[in-house]
Amino acid sequence: MLSVQAQSRRHAGLDAGRVGRAAAPLPAVGAAYFPRAARYPRGRPAAQGVREREPGRGQASFSERHLQCVWFDPALRPAALRTQRGEEVRIEQPGVWNLEAGPDFLGAALRIGPDQRRIAGDVEIHRHPADWTTHGHAADPRYARVRVHVTYHPGDFPADQFPPGAIQITLRDALAADPAFSFDNIDLTAYPYGRPAAEPPCARVLAAWPPDDREELLAAAGEERLRRRAERLADAMGERGPAQVVYEEVMAALGYKHNKAAFRRLAETLPLRTLRAESRGNPEIAYALLLGLAGLLPDRLTLRMDDESRSFIRLLWDAWWRGQERWTTHIFPANAWRLSGLRPLNHPLRRLAAAAALFTADKTPADTWSQLARVAPADSLVHARRRLLTVSHRYWDRRLTFNGKRQKTNAALIGEARADAILINVFVPYLAAQQHAAPFAKELLAQLPLEDDNALVRQMGHTLFGPDAPRALLRDGLRRQGLLQIFHDYCLNDRSRCATCPLPGLLADRRAT
Repeated sequence: MLSVQAQSRRHAGLDAGRVGRAAAPLPAVGAAYFPRAARYPRGRPAAQGVREREPGRGQASFSERHLQCVWFDPALRPAALRTQRGEEVRIEQPGVWNLEAGPDFLGAALRIGPDQRRIAGDVEIHRHPADWTTHGHAADPRYARVRVHVTYHPGDFPADQFPPGAIQITLRDALAADPAFSFDNIDLTAYPYGRPAAEPPCARVLAAWPPDDREELLAAAGEERLRRRAERLADAMGERGPAQVVYEEVMAALGYKHNKAAFRRLAETLPLRTLRAESRGNPEIAYALLLGLAGLLPDRLTLRMDDESRSFIRLLWDAWWRGQERWTTHIFPANAWRLSGLRPLNHPLRRLAAAAALFTADKTPADTWSQLARVAPADSLVHARRRLLTVSHRYWDRRLTFNGKRQKTNAALIGEARADAILINVFVPYLAAQQHAAPFAKELLAQLPLEDDNALVRQMGHTLFGPDAPRALLRDGLRRQGLLQIFHDYCLNDRSRCATCPLPGLLADRRAT
């Protein structure tokens, strides 16, 4: 009988060859740009998750983060763990340490009791059993996959408040049985990346690969990620045209993660052709339309504002009133936006000013990018980045808020991180979809900016190559895209915690031939 991994590979119709051989025919879109994408190991995609904010330590000598370290690190975690009902526990995988909102660990796998029944799901950690109810997890859908509730103190297990099949494990007695254990010896800054929980199967395979083959794997995965984006853009441009699609994609990038959906919806509600026609090339009119439709135009002039701010807002209202009637039924409700907790530089008020300036220029970004690819193909990415970074607005260049003081120096409307995100997610896929500057694709990809050094990039680098991975391996824009692609194809939806993931088998087969 074939193993689970072998069945997955056969199901996917994979060619068992070393990274470097084509695993499947490459779709036409992006073929000239991303030839290495054909060498990306494609298996049947194997869930996603997200961590609650850690409470203050108060008078306790340890925090929930201490308990998370204990659960995560096999050197700290007691071997003799039991459930609240007294059943023995063997941990196969403690789960992925979650750095966002939601359960503390995602996708753990445990063996319970004498029959070694397997439990797979998320893990939530508290000091007291009652904290589950106190923190409101029972009504939060993000915690629906929790199967293990780990607490320091023992106590009654409110089974009716937990997802079906969940168990509770307490740590106090097991930790007290180890005379060498002390919370004071835990270096909280070393987690989650300073200590491995257990070496994943894919990391064991990759440990034997030479550096060149590791780089080739990530480059192939990175090109596959960009190729898929190019394919999606090509389909959309066939329906709505290049200029509108670039407008929607850039707007989504300006919204960042908190307001991405609202920005994209705004671009769909107020199409680029309409924005340009009604603004007649005037960025202030375009800004008024965007703000008014977004429901973000200040509704009154306050005495706290200086003369420049009051004059500017009056100008925006004058422009909005002239066309307000046709848009009244489309104005966004207040709850469409996430405004709390944002840095002023990232506020939609400033990002929409950037959009107004960018999309009322003589040429649309799509036209400008196409021209750059014809005139300076090898350096088009550098020139496109410069243009994004120099987008300006006469009011917002020196302002962070409507009622704030003028800054002494300019505050960029599109910062380096947002500009790089647009280049990675929109500019390069757009050129590939349009087949612009294809002979220079390799040079362009070599200039690809680094994806933000976010938790996901660090997590995948640690997962695949361990804590001692060469920093140079991950200091490359294309290879960082590869880390993200591997995560989305294999780790994101793998709730088995590696048990049925096809990637280790795919990698092993490719090295064996």
